[in-house]
Order: sequence, then structure tokens, then C-alpha cells
Amino acid sequence: MASATDSRYGQKESSDQNFDYMFKILIIGNSSVGKTSFLFRYADDSFTPAFVSTVGIDFKVKTIYRNDKRIKLQIWDTAGQERYRTITTAYYRGAMGFILMYDITNEESFNAVQDWSTQIKTYSWDNAQVLLVGNKCDMEDERVVSSERGRQLADHLAHPSLPSPPPPDPTWPWAQDPCPNFPT
Repeated sequence: MASATDSRYGQKESSDQNFDYMFKILIIGNSSVGKTSFLFRYADDSFTPAFVSTVGIDFKVKTIYRNDKRIKLQIWDTAGQERYRTITTAYYRGAMGFILMYDITNEESFNAVQDWSTQIKTYSWDNAQVLLVGNKCDMEDERVVSSERGRQLADHLAHPSLPSPPPPDPTWPWAQDPCPNFPT
């Protein structure tokens, strides 16, 4: 992962408009599964345990390097509440990837994954990549959704899956390669 100022390009990433690829990625799932915390941890390397409900949609930009290519990620944080569904599904168009998230301590959020997956198939590009993430793995003592059930659902939906570790964990695969199957 590159720093805010990268010596290869000699300028700040946030203001630089030069990139080889740009990918739009949406984080979707029920309310309170940790989508916003996940985004802040990944994009800003920060974490707050306080719950902040997303109103509508928000996004952050992160630049990464892969195979000597500069990749700009637009990562969109969507509201999980039902009343925002019509707003957020409009943003599915043009997304190259989705992080479909559930909370391992919340059975209802896990049960909703199938519905979210159906929305992806209905409103997005046919070849969009989907990564299923079981979030809040730092709350193992409160787990109600087993890792095995998460893997089985991912296999059933034909989505790769990853557990989300306690923040921050630089060894987590997403930290090294957040778009493993995107063309570069």
C-alpha cells in the first residue's frame, strides 16, 4: 500500500488525477453490520467503535498499486435501512465490485445476504465481482454465524469470502489486494 505521498509519482494521491484504472466498489448489507467502520479502517487506516448511521450514501477514494499500475478505488458506503434501498440501488450501475457484508453476531444480517445478492444481480453489471465479508470477527464470543456457514453461503452464491478481523490488521488479505479479480 502506498503512502499519501508516493515517491514514484512525487505528489499527493488525493489530489492527483492520474491513474491507470478506476473502479467503483459498493459496500452493501444490513444496517449496523459495520460498513462505515470497515470503510474508514480501509481507506483512512482509522477506526472508531462508535455507531454512525449512513444517511443515503457516502464514499471515499483510495489509490493502490498493483502490477505497477495505479488504481483508484471509489469505495461507496451505502445505507442499510430499507427506506434508502431505492436510492442505493441506483448506485449499483457502473460498480465493478461489491463488498457484501454481514455481522457475525447478527443472524438477521446473515439471513439477508441472499436478498442483497439478488439486488446485485438485478441492478448491477453482469460481471461485477462480489466479496462476502463476515464482519466483527473481533467479537468472537458473541458469534452466532459460524465461519463454516459463511463459507457455505459464499460457495452457494459463488462469491469468495473473507472474515473481517479486529482493526487494524495489515496481514488481512484485503489490505494487500482489495480487488483480486479485477482486470489490470
